[in-house]
Amino acid sequence: MTQQPSTRSTIDVRYARWSGPGQPFALVPATTPRMPHPGEVLVRVDLATVCGSDLHTVAGHRPAPRPGVLGHEQVGTVVAVGEGAPPCQDGTEITPGMRVVWSVTASCGKCHRCRRGLTQKCERLRKYGHEPLDERAPLTGGFATHCVLLPGTTVVAVPPALPDAVACPASCATATVAAVIAAAGPLDGRRVLVTGAGMLGLTAIAMAATAGARVTAVDPDPGRRAQAARFGAHDVAGTGEVHGEVDAALELSGHPEAVRTCLGSLAIGGRAVLAGSVSPGAPVPLDPERLVRGLGSVAGVHNYAPADLQRAVDFLTAHHHSYPFAELVEGAYPLTELDAAVAAARSAVAPRQAVVPHAS
Repeated sequence: MTQQPSTRSTIDVRYARWSGPGQPFALVPATTPRMPHPGEVLVRVDLATVCGSDLHTVAGHRPAPRPGVLGHEQVGTVVAVGEGAPPCQDGTEITPGMRVVWSVTASCGKCHRCRRGLTQKCERLRKYGHEPLDERAPLTGGFATHCVLLPGTTVVAVPPALPDAVACPASCATATVAAVIAAAGPLDGRRVLVTGAGMLGLTAIAMAATAGARVTAVDPDPGRRAQAARFGAHDVAGTGEVHGEVDAALELSGHPEAVRTCLGSLAIGGRAVLAGSVSPGAPVPLDPERLVRGLGSVAGVHNYAPADLQRAVDFLTAHHHSYPFAELVEGAYPLTELDAAVAAARSAVAPRQAVVPHAS
């Protein structure tokens, strides 16, 4: 559906410019066309959350273009729809006023990887919150008042009953976990190990428990272990305390010791799914004989497929009253206090801090 342009051809926007580790965010005013280009969607960002990847980037532990506009977990409201824009993932037409979340990635749909179904690894991938700043088109991240969704972006409508704070992490954490659960295979009646009880780990515990698994959660932090029990873990353990074998091991912390724990805990026919190792770390030894004789398998998950984002929103919609997802997001920082939001995210009990881009 093509929207008719207003008599005013642009709207005023703001974005937080990140220039590199050790540099404060700078709030930059700009304008953007009121009517997006063909295939694009203009969205007002209602709420964004500071993801662990954002913390790694700001600290210099993760390579990233600079300057740039960070942020890739957000929920927003559609402002305008460019001619020929595709529908939501479930086929629903995108219309102004619709609450939506969108994928971390935008894919071309034509390259060899996209044709194989690996759109999350498109050869011409664009990634929200990870692109170099183009001052002519800067709205590429969640730490801004608006974002322009490019062709090849998965968009999922957010039901009215799902709060912004719960829906926000769907774009990264929840959808990534949905991909991990899919890679693990059927979990009903299975023994599942989850290493790491941060945002991804807690979500994985809830999804696996809901799928009928008996879940053991591992985290060195007692507070996180207590949270894991509230999200459906049947057993909790500290690092190095895991005993017994599991049918599926889901690694969501990125720590080498946790990877070793997952690989060493697999029962016959077990499967390890690794998703936490997104930054450089120490190599982990692999015993090929044990893997071969045990009929084991190891899978890696990075980014996610379009269907995973739909599954993420569907899961949160169905189960956010059963598990305390709303407690995992705290704060309400305006863009002018983004540095404070990042600082709080490093030490807060809640794994996510919220940014409200339109707050003054």
